[in-house]
Amino acid sequence: MAFDKTLAARIRESLRRRKGITDKAMFGGIGFLLNGHIVVGIWKDSLIVRVGAAEYETALRTPYVREFDITRRPMTGWVLAGPQAIEDDLQLDAWIKLAIKFVKTLPPKWTT
Repeated sequence: MAFDKTLAARIRESLRRRKGITDKAMFGGIGFLLNGHIVVGIWKDSLIVRVGAAEYETALRTPYVREFDITRRPMTGWVLAGPQAIEDDLQLDAWIKLAIKFVKTLPPKWTT
């Protein structure tokens, strides 16, 4: 199954004014990076969100969110938000902001 291109367009719209954003094919979908670090991505019709260790357990308690585990090796600090968790742009923007908050704590890999 290809990734959800409508979701990709929604993410691009949410990130359009932010500098340092690039996108790249990954996870069998697409990832959106800030200064070289993955912020969010799309796997099939779900949003991959990099929340970091501190927000991981809280994020997992959100309805329609589960650990990011597509290879049978869960990635701590990453969650998969199902379509119901990102139905409207406010929900999507909240996940993106949470991910950006974490990624900003990381040293840049590169700048654009």
